[in-house]
Amino acid sequence: GFSPSDEVIRKRLLIDGDGAGDDRRINLLVKSFIKWCNSGSQEEGYSQYQRMLSTLSQCEFSMGKTLLVYDMNLREMENYEKIYKDIENSIAAAHEKISECKKQILQAKRIRKNRQEYDALAKVIQHHPDRHETLKQLEALGKELQNLSHIKENVEDKLELRRKQFHVLLSTIHELQQTLENDEKLSEAEESQETQMEAETKQ
Repeated sequence: GFSPSDEVIRKRLLIDGDGAGDDRRINLLVKSFIKWCNSGSQEEGYSQYQRMLSTLSQCEFSMGKTLLVYDMNLREMENYEKIYKDIENSIAAAHEKISECKKQILQAKRIRKNRQEYDALAKVIQHHPDRHETLKQLEALGKELQNLSHIKENVEDKLELRRKQFHVLLSTIHELQQTLENDEKLSEAEESQETQMEAETKQ
């Protein structure tokens, strides 16, 4: 569980935003204002006035820095959302390509079966060379078989290409996940370091 000191640090971070010391500056500003109101001499009042201006400048700078960090985080979130959307679209497209390749594989299997049937028919026709009409049909079937063979080769080439593309896609997704996890770990380490430095400063 949290120790009492951890709870104090957590509350101060919630009040202080990113832990840049704004609450301390505001308290210092209030004290300076009270001293300025109670200053006895003009010189002391001017000194307190300058101190208040300096504290206000620090607060404005810290506020501007916080806004810049906030805007940067928003842009980073939008960028991550775009990356996730692109990945989802790529995965959906890959599934569609895989489905199409499966259909092409079935077609290639049918082509192979037809080729075997054509080969068997050719053997039968070779025993009856006097049948000219049958020979013409065999020639036509041979051309169709050659055509189907080209189609099969194209389908197999496309399938191999899709497999390689899908492998590259999966590798890219894995690398992106590793990058995001490393960024998250780095961010947690930086937050932990800032928390430790804040705690040491306030001791």
